[in-house]
Amino acid sequence: MLETQSISLIVGLGNPGAEYDRTRHNIGFMAIDRLSTSWNISLGKEKRFYGLFGEGRLSSGLVGNKIRLLKPTTYMNLSGQSVRACADWFKGSPANILVVYDDMDLPLGKLRLRPSGSAGGHNGMKSIIAHLGTQNFPRLRLGIGRGGRSGSDEAIATKANQNVTNHVLGGFSVTETKVLPEILNLAESTVTSILADGLEKAMSLYNSRSIDF
Repeated sequence: MLETQSISLIVGLGNPGAEYDRTRHNIGFMAIDRLSTSWNISLGKEKRFYGLFGEGRLSSGLVGNKIRLLKPTTYMNLSGQSVRACADWFKGSPANILVVYDDMDLPLGKLRLRPSGSAGGHNGMKSIIAHLGTQNFPRLRLGIGRGGRSGSDEAIATKANQNVTNHVLGGFSVTETKVLPEILNLAESTVTSILADGLEKAMSLYNSRSIDF
């Protein structure tokens, strides 16, 4: 397991552009925006890292090395280009990078923190794993659910890919939008716990929690 204070780079995944803003696939971006605001770390364009980047020290009393925040603007499928560029510049280890992203296999309001693992079909994670050359880096998955499924099995199978795309690139419903602040608060608390207590303790505290609505 990772040691306390070992995370130095936190990456949130999403797509750039107004058309993708506040969509389910961009919940990783939303999490970084929340951390940026809470920790008073400004984000700005950084050509070296192909993304929006900021760094600073936490004002909450947590000590340690600088915390860096990154939102790749390469589009989701090329996220690894941005993460690798940033990791190389600061000579960081993959084990010190926390990636925050959406997961359809978890219901909205649920999160899952893990020290390593496969991409699980997520194209952004596939790109990061390919560019870093390892699966051994921590990740925080934020549930977005799979949306409604109706009709015959054959019809569902035929439209599966289209349905997935429409769901992840779609906006949150009115009901979902109302609980988004609570979900992002939970994500922030999880990340803060990682920095304060270490990954293993944070996993035990937060993997069982969820926001009900």
